[in-house]
Amino acid sequence: MNLEEKTLPSGEKTKVIGPEYEPGIPETPHRWRWKIQGRQEMLKYLQNGERYWFSQEWYGSEKRKIPA
Repeated sequence: MNLEEKTLPSGEKTKVIGPEYEPGIPETPHRWRWKIQGRQEMLKYLQNGERYWFSQEWYGSEKRKIPA
């Protein structure tokens, strides 16, 4: 684990977890859309995206006072 020592606004020192990624550039791009296996999953993905951006029905933290 990569622990770094940081100073809190109160002046107290504490240890926090630092970055844990591999340095460098990925060799191949990460194509997350390839995880969608079939036509039904793709349609569900698209319908959810359209509902999020274009629907008048908003839920929870997505609800806007002024429509886009």
